[in-house]
Parts: sequence; C-alpha cells; structure tokens
Amino acid sequence: MNAGHNSAVQPRAIITGAGTINPVGSTVSETWAGLVAGKSGIAALGDAWTEQLPVKIAGQVTADLSEHLSTREMKRMDRCGQLALIAAREAWAQAGAPEVDPERFAVVIGSAYGGLGSTLEQDRTLAASGPRKVSPHTLTRLMVNGPAAWVSIDLGARGGARTPVSACASGAEAIVQAAEMIRSGAADVVIAGGVDASVNDLVITGFSQIRALSTRNDDPQRASRPFDGGRDGFVLAEGAAVVVLESEEHARARGAGMLGAVAGGAVTSDANDIVAADPAMQRRVMQKALESAGLAAEDIGFIHAHATSTPVGDKLEGQAINAIFGAEVPVTSTKGHTGHLLGGAGSLAAVVVVEALRTGLLPGTLNVQELDSEVDLNVVTEDAHRLQPGYSPAGLVNAFGFGGHSVALVITGA
Repeated sequence: MNAGHNSAVQPRAIITGAGTINPVGSTVSETWAGLVAGKSGIAALGDAWTEQLPVKIAGQVTADLSEHLSTREMKRMDRCGQLALIAAREAWAQAGAPEVDPERFAVVIGSAYGGLGSTLEQDRTLAASGPRKVSPHTLTRLMVNGPAAWVSIDLGARGGARTPVSACASGAEAIVQAAEMIRSGAADVVIAGGVDASVNDLVITGFSQIRALSTRNDDPQRASRPFDGGRDGFVLAEGAAVVVLESEEHARARGAGMLGAVAGGAVTSDANDIVAADPAMQRRVMQKALESAGLAAEDIGFIHAHATSTPVGDKLEGQAINAIFGAEVPVTSTKGHTGHLLGGAGSLAAVVVVEALRTGLLPGTLNVQELDSEVDLNVVTEDAHRLQPGYSPAGLVNAFGFGGHSVALVITGA
C-alpha cells in the first residue's frame, strides 16, 4: 500500500480469520488468555546440546505437533512448515473455509530462516553417517518458501505462494503484501503471516556473539523485558501467526464474520547498516503507514511496538514512536510473554492488535520494573489495560529486521 493512494476507492482488506501457535498458546484464544493474564512462555532449555552455550533459555512451542498433523506431514516438513500449517488451518477454519476461485486465492508467509533446523540436522547426519542416511525430504524441508508452499498445497491456493524474507520483519511484510494484493484486485482471499523455528545451537550462538540475547539463564520468565531499564537482550523463540484477508466485497457476499481490516501499511529499507537500525527510517515507515491508511497520528488508539528487549533497539524505537505519536498513546510489546518469534513476530503482533480491537483490552508489557529513563512513552505495564472509552479504533504494528528492513501496519476495526 503506497502513501498517497486513496483507500476509499480501493477494496478494503478485511481480516476474517486468525491463527497462531507460539510459546504462550497453541490457538488464538489460548494465546490471548495467556497474554491478558501475564503468562510467560519462556523457559530453560534442558537439552544436552545447550550445555556449552552461553544462553540456555528460549520460548518454545510446547504443544505436541503430532496431535495436529499426520505422520506423513511430520516426516516431510521442517518444524517451521509444521507450525505455519497448524496456524493456517486454525485461521482458515475461523474464516469459515470460504469458497473461492483457486486462481484468486493466494498465500504469503514470510520467514527469517525457514528450514534451518533441517539444514543443521541433515548436515550432521551426513557428516556422522554418510549420504545414504540423509533424508530424501531434505531439500524441500530446508526451503525458506516451504511454509508458504505447504499451506498453498493444503488449501488449494493457486494465485501465488510468496515468501518475504526480511529477517524479523518478514511476517509483517507478508501482511502488507497480502493487503496490496487485495487492494489492487489481484486476489479475493489471501492467507498471510510469518513463522520461524530456529531455537538451535547455531542461531543461539550467533546472536550471543553479537550480544543480542539476554543472559538471565537463572530467571528465564523475567529475561525478556521490553523498555525496562535493566534489559540485557532478547529471548529467542519460535512460532507462527497468520491471518486470512479478503476483499470486503467477497467477505460480505458470503456473510463472513469480520474481525478487522488492514487499513494501511508501509515497507522501507534503511540503506544504513546490516544490523544497526536507523530511527529516521523507523519514523518514516510509521508515517508512510499512516498516510497509506489515510489517518493521522491522533487516530491511532494504541501501538504494538517491535521492542524486542535489546538495550539500543528499544530506546531508538521509543524515540521514533514519541516523535510521531507523542508520549500519551498506550504502547505495548508482548515479547516479554513470548520471546522474539523472529519472522513470526510482526504477524503475531497483528493478531494481538486484532484481539485488542475486539475486546478493548491491551496486554501489558511483561517485566517492566522500571521504565528506561530514555524512553518517554506510555508503556502499558499491568497484565491487561482497559482501553479508555472513545479510544481510536486503530492500532499500529511495528516490525524491524536486520538488513534495514522496516515495516509498519495499521489495523482498524471492521
């Protein structure tokens, strides 16, 4: 959605279904109940492979995936694809499994690392046992586009299966792309979101080497602390979150329940540094998202910040938010509950915003004992904040990724 377009003359991208599986819950309703109650999904890693690692905590999905998938699906898919398919099926069921022309039905599911777990597993099998022991499913399991492909195959979507790969902005960018397809008339229905399943020794070590992860191994549930003055890094997590988007015409024609709408969105690139964020571009992407939605800063009722719990990142984002919205709008980040889902983070935030608009509740930011003195924001710190009567029924989602990827989404009530 490009700034300057008049959204009134384009089809609205309506959200008719949502699904997620993450460290806090294996459905949207279970996740929402956990977030509102202040539940943490972060725990110590008890596996032997973690013994030599500097970080031994993460947010992992605890559900038995074999209860949701067939033996064949478990064997053929990387965990990343498995999580995405489970979330997509939940979203599709909530949307009512709409009848749609397959050529007008698309999938856009982003990921930062795709089937990296399978890559590492099969590489070690090759080294230890030789080529005859390598799985014949290796290549299709490690593909970053695997989750989008599996969902398109499962649901019969022939209008495209796209995979934005933009680090931790991947899931949010997928929703922007999907909404653009709806608004341009390229599709009637699109399943969109993000996923990652990279809780492994290589990723933990890599992030540890740049001091991005919290080292609170002795206190895992309090380790992820967005905007807190004592934060020391993010907590790696896994999970998936997706939404079903439809053109308003298509949704109304079939009498679909409408959960909300993607009113606007923007994608920018910092062109600054492969790791360090540019707060000027963070401000720019939020402004472009507002323009895309035809809204002003005062129209936003609350913000789900990217806020991963890193010392520098949270401060810069806080300053960028303040520069556009001031210090009064309620701000939260649910990464204190779930940890950082990488490519799934932005799409899970979108699901949270949909639920907040539906219920009038905003989950608090977990583990904020003392707000960073350099963050001048109205950070919600209780378990759940009741949005004030008359609040603007629109929420903003931020998602930023290594490589200078910046994404912002505006979601409104339907």
